[in-house]
Amino acid sequence: MISDTETWGSPLDEALVGEFLARHSADVEEAVRKAAATEILPRFRRLAEHEIDQKSGPHDLVTDADRLAEEYLTAALGALLPGSVVVGEEAVHANPATYEAIRGDAPVWIVDPVDGTRQFVHGDPGFCTLVALAHRGVLLASWTYAPARDQLATAVRGHGAFLDGQRLVAGAPTPGRDLEIATSHPDYTTDEQKRALLGLWSEGVAPRACGSAGLEYLAVAKGELDATGFSWEAAWDHAAGLLLVEEAGGAHLTRTGEPFRITGGNALPFTAARDAATAHRVVELLRGTG
Repeated sequence: MISDTETWGSPLDEALVGEFLARHSADVEEAVRKAAATEILPRFRRLAEHEIDQKSGPHDLVTDADRLAEEYLTAALGALLPGSVVVGEEAVHANPATYEAIRGDAPVWIVDPVDGTRQFVHGDPGFCTLVALAHRGVLLASWTYAPARDQLATAVRGHGAFLDGQRLVAGAPTPGRDLEIATSHPDYTTDEQKRALLGLWSEGVAPRACGSAGLEYLAVAKGELDATGFSWEAAWDHAAGLLLVEEAGGAHLTRTGEPFRITGGNALPFTAARDAATAHRVVELLRGTG
């Protein structure tokens, strides 16, 4: 294990991260699986009414599974990498200031304990646990675990993306077929974003409402979905999937044609796509120039 006497923010950072991932990727995977086995799956299709709460509204749900799985991961991941910090969805909801750690100098774990909580609450297996490791805004590794399906996708920057040990290659859309794009629900968009997303309702495009963001990114990395069109920035929804798509050969761009930054300040909506050409095409549609 990396010693807590090592200082982050030095030229040794890259070597330290490489050392950590070489030694402890399997330990991170084990922590993700144990969080799901201990706190999420025992509550799947067994949630009591008192275990479900609303945050911003009736479509923004949180459960005991979300809270307890995040607590488990916060303790486990912090212990694996001394000097790191954890930015989790539920912790940020409780104290928004904790989000600023993403922009800091310490390595940061970005955690969404249950991505697709609404699906989880309704007994739909389309949910996952998302963990990403980043440093100074650069995504280094990610874990996407769909516990109800027992599927684990992983990515390490520069070393590819894998699903249950098999390399993922996003490929390119089939020429002549409509682009299949998962998009943000209109209820969660501003008027300006709605107008931009309307560009996806064009000839040669087949948009649909997105489900769990993490599973939509996995679908892009697998080549089963051509692109996404998302209108929000919360890093816990996007970090793991963006690296997964990149390492599978895909690309991501904001509406101004720049890569999405987990540190924020992005021009929205943005897309993640199977290849760069598709990403540019989607951006043109979002701009109204496609």
